[in-house]
Amino acid sequence: MSDIATPRRKSLLEHFSTIKDDRQPCKVMYPLEEVLLLVVCGTMAACDDYDDIVLWGKQHLDFLRRLQPYHFGIPCADWLRVVMNRIGPDLFSSCFLGFVAERLPEAVGQIAIDGKTSRRSHDRGRGKAALHLVSAYATTHNLVLGQRAVADKSNEINAIPLLLEELAASGALAGSLVSIDAMGCQSDIAEKIVDLGGDYLLATKDNQKTAHAEIQLYFDTAPADEIDALILHDKGHGRIETRRHLVSQRVDWMSGSRRYPDEPRFRACCRMGLRNVSRSQ
Repeated sequence: MSDIATPRRKSLLEHFSTIKDDRQPCKVMYPLEEVLLLVVCGTMAACDDYDDIVLWGKQHLDFLRRLQPYHFGIPCADWLRVVMNRIGPDLFSSCFLGFVAERLPEAVGQIAIDGKTSRRSHDRGRGKAALHLVSAYATTHNLVLGQRAVADKSNEINAIPLLLEELAASGALAGSLVSIDAMGCQSDIAEKIVDLGGDYLLATKDNQKTAHAEIQLYFDTAPADEIDALILHDKGHGRIETRRHLVSQRVDWMSGSRRYPDEPRFRACCRMGLRNVSRSQ
């Protein structure tokens, strides 16, 4: 274990060595190296907030002590939050992406970009809203590749291009399939993914009323030889659920007029799909 753990620990701490500890050394109970190791390991173990990270650290203290002394054990969540808030988020993100990039295979596979609100991250006393994060997750490797903090869900669309640029700089985006929910169904985002060397899988709902209506109309009227269909049936919770997946590789009708007539609405789009779900008791 030690032969493997030592170089990995060294690599991790080297990547985070650019983060400086400005606390007075004589008053430090928890060295910055221990804090960063705890937070990074807890984050990779899918912890949602500092309370979860502390709980994970206490449960895996024997493992952590193989890598760092942790003479005083694991700090409390409030103390951990104070120390981490002193670190610039962009610097921490850059260090983390550099560490992850070393361990990425040549082909990352699918990268799911999604936003969620961190539990218990709000501070009502100071009028601070809960922390909302946009994350990039390598689904095949169960690894968070990067995160961006935003004020609320409505700002996700501004964070996605910045996150894509970070992924491209780390080498994770090239050849990968980026999936985003309906919030990210924007032609500019699709174009940026293609420009940075990736492919995209976007969902659309009523927030893209025109595009969603056009897709629905096409599948309602398209000839049968243009459509591939897959129908799945599930039974559970006292009901039967039927899922109909319709896919077409004809996309020339999906056009716009942003810069010239009949310009493709989504660059390099090669197929469209529609999913319908019906339930019966």
